[in-house]
Amino acid sequence: MTNIAQNGRTFRVNATAWDRRLSVRGDGKGLPGHAGAVLLRKCADQTGLTSALSAVFARLDGSPVWDRGVVVIQLAVAITLGASSMRQIALLAHHEGVFGTPPSDSTIRRTLEPIGADEQTRRRLARARARARRHVWALIAATETGFPWLMVAGKVLTGWVVIDLDATLITAHSEKQGAAATFKKGYGFHPLAAWCAQTHECLAMLLRPGNAGSNTVADHLTVPAEAIAQIPDAYRAKLWIRIDGAGATHELAERMKGLNTTRRTVHFTVGWKITDIDEVAIAKLPADAWQAALRQDGSVHPHAEVAELSGLDERAARWGVRLLVRRVKPSRRDTAQLTALEKKTGWKYSIVATDVGPRGLRGIGGSHQIQFLDAVHRDHAEVEDRVRCNKAMGLRNLPSKTWTVNVGWVLAANLAADLDAWTRLLGLHDDADLARAEPQTLRYCLWHLPARLASHARQRVLKISATWPWKNAFLICRQRLCALPAPG
Repeated sequence: MTNIAQNGRTFRVNATAWDRRLSVRGDGKGLPGHAGAVLLRKCADQTGLTSALSAVFARLDGSPVWDRGVVVIQLAVAITLGASSMRQIALLAHHEGVFGTPPSDSTIRRTLEPIGADEQTRRRLARARARARRHVWALIAATETGFPWLMVAGKVLTGWVVIDLDATLITAHSEKQGAAATFKKGYGFHPLAAWCAQTHECLAMLLRPGNAGSNTVADHLTVPAEAIAQIPDAYRAKLWIRIDGAGATHELAERMKGLNTTRRTVHFTVGWKITDIDEVAIAKLPADAWQAALRQDGSVHPHAEVAELSGLDERAARWGVRLLVRRVKPSRRDTAQLTALEKKTGWKYSIVATDVGPRGLRGIGGSHQIQFLDAVHRDHAEVEDRVRCNKAMGLRNLPSKTWTVNVGWVLAANLAADLDAWTRLLGLHDDADLARAEPQTLRYCLWHLPARLASHARQRVLKISATWPWKNAFLICRQRLCALPAPG
């Protein structure tokens, strides 16, 4: 019993009486507990992704029982819902009345293995994804909110598709093929991936052993090429690739310049490891060379300054790039890692290399200014959110001991990221709370929504609670996905 005082009077309330006359039974029927799965599956079917994958697997020696394309989509849906192993696709068993009998974990394994074993199959699947993405991006552009162009330093980068490259570590908790010691003294894998900054799609991912180099040039060329192939032709004319300091090599810079064609302009910014030569150049900068840095909304940053270093640094001339140096007051955490110059000046420095010249970007006024270029590269830090979200959707742990199966699992996780992004952009684009929500929020609000499946007059009806706070968002999203035109 609990005493509660109100208006000078004390009442005794039984705070534990809520479960009086309440019993729990496990014999319910027609109660799918993750009703949001219908939105994800509808998005895959309506955008043509399911049929495109099925066509690829149909060219292989497929199963007479299972459509392998549907199996992969079912796995991607389960991953989006939170599955972290092939066995956990069993969570779709209670959706049998909606989707039919789910595949077993052994069927999943037999589907994923040829993906990792055959490079030609992976290329065909990549082309199928690209065709579906072309249709999806046209649908996104036709929504009321339009294509979500990136805004940096108060400027909208209309027409410029931004690709972020970043590597991450996946810990292996048991012996697995390809797992190795990592540079952070862990054990597992070190994949390199490319994300679209506008849509948050994972365009390409290369699974690598844990001891793969952070600045391996071949990998940093393979992944951008695969990512560019995923960009629809109508959006491929102007691209910006952002890479952190791990990818800064002379060969990479030269090859990035080589991506430019008569029909395509590619610019890049890449983090730059500071050497003694660079510090000598920084020390030569006059006081009036430093300018206030900009925040992402275009306002002045009160504690950061930027300057052009190109004319004073001989490495910039050899590499044929512009060097921008940024300085901030060091935090207490940085104190032990400061160089002699940084201790002397009281600033912590970082450098960015770019091939954006004094003319800037086509159609973006002021894009040649160092404050703008610095802000664009600083926005690359958001890729960490993409990595975290992808790990929340299947990449926190690779489920198999076999390399080929894990390669297929990575593709399924990438498809899960696509379905998550496409469902938001096509069905929730005008919802302030859900349009850019992260996986955990969407699971809480939509994906794990309880429902009841009823049958009447040869029709199936999926009923959700009338009092569910996000009921309208669910119904509107479903209606919009059903109204999408089929791909040509």
